Amino acid sequence: MQSSPGVVSGAARRSLIAALSLAALAALGLALIAAPPASAKKIVQGGISSSGLGSEIPESTEGETPVETESGELETGETGPVGKARLVGTRAVAPVNAPPVVKRVIAAANRIRTLPYIWGGGHGRWQDAGYDCSGAVSYALHGGRLLTMPLTSGSFESFGEAGPGRWITVYANAGHAYMVVAGLRFDTAGNTRGTGPRWHPTLAAAAGGRYVVRHPVGY
Repeated sequence: MQSSPGVVSGAARRSLIAALSLAALAALGLALIAAPPASAKKIVQGGISSSGLGSEIPESTEGETPVETESGELETGETGPVGKARLVGTRAVAPVNAPPVVKRVIAAANRIRTLPYIWGGGHGRWQDAGYDCSGAVSYALHGGRLLTMPLTSGSFESFGEAGPGRWITVYANAGHAYMVVAGLRFDTAGNTRGTGPRWHPTLAAAAGGRYVVRHPVGY
């Protein structure tokens, strides 16, 4: 029996709709395959996102391949001679033989070396208009990937390991914190031309008191 024109056109429409649906599903499948999974997103250390700390990583924390020694081990600050940094004007120049981590710490400290002292500076966000003593030390250590969140002066009393380090030594008490990196003191106190994070050739603390001596693990 011959089908009516209305039946034929209805069947054709259903076939077209089915074909379009299959094409849409195929396109969606390809898009899902091409999209990176959520777990592939880059997660940067740096703490809570609400304060902006996670996204404000200093430039010196960009990836740098660790140096491999002849024995096949990755280089840290635990072996080899300890060089001394030089002061060129207000900028510290890292020794050639310094480990990459130490060079990054010095580079980060250089970045804020002319900023003023601001109480609480560097604790709400990494990039700030000024820094207090522990904020400045935190910023520099964060530049070397040795710290993910700012610490207060008192908190630095339990930072890392006890005693002086080979490359980096942090001095802290409840009221003040500073550090010595490759033979230069990085301190917000002791500058006759104004306080703020500065490099100093002298190692003695400018602020009085007793200090707890700590160092980053391996340095």
